[in-house]
Amino acid sequence: MPPKAKITKDMVVDAAFEVVREEGAENINARTVAKKLNCSTQPVMYHFATIEELKKAVYAKTDRYHSEYLMNISEQLGGVMLGIGLNYIRFAIKEPHLFRFLFQSGFTIENSLLEMIDSEELKPIISAMQEAIGMNMAQTKEVFLIISMFAHGYASIIANNSLEYDEELVASHLEQAYRGAVLAMQEKANP
Repeated sequence: MPPKAKITKDMVVDAAFEVVREEGAENINARTVAKKLNCSTQPVMYHFATIEELKKAVYAKTDRYHSEYLMNISEQLGGVMLGIGLNYIRFAIKEPHLFRFLFQSGFTIENSLLEMIDSEELKPIISAMQEAIGMNMAQTKEVFLIISMFAHGYASIIANNSLEYDEELVASHLEQAYRGAVLAMQEKANP
């Protein structure tokens, strides 16, 4: 008789990620994850002493997935920032449970927006933006904060089914907000 397949820690995280993706973070528990893995709850609890620990691991995986999603810009028509902003909103549409877990569950790893903007996960995004607008890092971060709040507002409303997505309108609004933020930084730097 062949040995039973070993359930790895990564397999548990991947299964819990799928639970969040399909049903929402509130449904992560040993039973739902074990069901995804087609096993007992023992392997889940072997790798994670608490569900809170498992949620932290799933949150980190979701955060990486989100960052990769943002940087996968298919059209460069409006530039890097418009692409990232639209991808942020598209993520909320395509992956509403993951979006809510990242941004509306109270489970964020960072305690503040300023901690978030300095996180390792955002470095590639901030760097791409800095290259695109040609400003110093402090100015780039300020522009990013303005645009991200704007995009987050749209994404949150859409993720919670309160607004139908009109990409043309949203792209126009994001472009206006972006130009305004860049212009404000330029005026601030050169009074």
